[in-house]
Amino acid sequence: MEASAAVSRIGLAGLAVMGQNLALNIAEKGFPISVYNRTISKVDETIDRAHNEGQLPLTGHYNPKDFVLSLKKPRSVIILVKAGAPVDQTIEALSAHMEPGDTIIDGGNEWYENTERRIIEAKSNGLLYLGMGVSGGEEGARNGPSLMPGGSQLAYGNVQDIMEKVAAQVEDGPCVTYIGEGGSGNFVKMVHNGIEYGDMQLISEAYDVLKNVGGCSNEELAEIFDEWNRGELESFLIEITADIFKVKDEGGEGELVDKVLDKTGMKGTGKWTVQQAAELSVAVPTIAASLDGRFLSGLKEEREAASEVYSGIGVVKSSVEKKRLIDDVRQALYASKICSYAQGMNLLRAKSDEKGWNLNFGELARIWKGGCIIRAVFLDRIKIAYQRNPNLASLLVDPDFAREMVQREKAWRRVVGLAIAAGVSIPGMCASLSYFDTYRRARLPANLVQAQRDLFGAHTYERVDRPGAFHTEWTKLARKSGSRVAALK
Repeated sequence: MEASAAVSRIGLAGLAVMGQNLALNIAEKGFPISVYNRTISKVDETIDRAHNEGQLPLTGHYNPKDFVLSLKKPRSVIILVKAGAPVDQTIEALSAHMEPGDTIIDGGNEWYENTERRIIEAKSNGLLYLGMGVSGGEEGARNGPSLMPGGSQLAYGNVQDIMEKVAAQVEDGPCVTYIGEGGSGNFVKMVHNGIEYGDMQLISEAYDVLKNVGGCSNEELAEIFDEWNRGELESFLIEITADIFKVKDEGGEGELVDKVLDKTGMKGTGKWTVQQAAELSVAVPTIAASLDGRFLSGLKEEREAASEVYSGIGVVKSSVEKKRLIDDVRQALYASKICSYAQGMNLLRAKSDEKGWNLNFGELARIWKGGCIIRAVFLDRIKIAYQRNPNLASLLVDPDFAREMVQREKAWRRVVGLAIAAGVSIPGMCASLSYFDTYRRARLPANLVQAQRDLFGAHTYERVDRPGAFHTEWTKLARKSGSRVAALK
């Protein structure tokens, strides 16, 4: 349609499925919205959907100028295009027609430093800018996502009423909150995705142990995950996992899951999470193990060749009673998930301290309770843990979670030991258990590593019995000591 009087409360540019669904969600909540896409057919498609899904207040535009001028002032435009250069190109096209005080909101999975650069560039033109993480996939965008906006607080104030209606709703409010300044919204979404990587890896390992060590059928697995979804593991990912096991292969026999190629794709946010953890010296071994798992899954042909080389080493079925194994795996999965979330939260704390974002961790857990991929019932308890102690060093030392870790520790070790003995790799659960065992120990063998560093590089060391930095001529003293011993002999 042609531009007319400015009638739309907000605009959205970028009409792939996520963009279309979010635009329709906004319109359905009663906010007139204008949409734009460089590909004309996408605009027409969105207009048709708005008509067919309830005569929603949505208008389509075919050029940037008409699109921008159709918005009420101060204008707010959401961009949902591929991260990187396409975002810059879209901003350039739209900002040419925007005025000081208008707002640009990037809703893609963008690298947080790109957002911080764009905030500065937008400010130089008098524009406000938000980098907003959007979680929940296509379904969440349409029916209620978890939203993580960071950047200009004034910009968020201009659209807060819209975002609070559009976001997923839980018992303690909408799943959206102002995250903080700069690229905090994108960074929080990135870590959310890293936790998601860990979660999915751990669930796949539980599946592997139950199927290949415990001998569970897909039908049994569907029942097991359905039951788990009625307890402490209740979550979106457990729910959809149960559903996956139930789907038959329409083109053949058995269940479809067994016909899916065992190569996992990724879009980069998990890698960014691990890179940032390394930059900040924060241990995230469960998330890193999930990333390694995806890398190794991509080596399908190499793995098939290796399986021939090591054909004499198979997977050993367990003689453990199946009911006990299922319960042990449930406990191991829960304990491992706590470690994964603890690692993600610690990374967020480190970045918040570095950037001065003053992130509210209890509030982050709250907005992840609905709409997003990692939504889970135990997020409410994470929220409570941080409300009880905003300076909590780790979820592992929260009294409630610590008690649960102790209760599940023996089952956790049984599962890890059983999997190792059976020849089934469970890197996420192993990493989580090692993280737990390392974190809970008052003294580690790091004293030897530091002594080695001092020997070959004169890096010095600290002592446990007095302050200061020390250096020792270890080799000279060792030879002198060796000579003494030889003389005594």
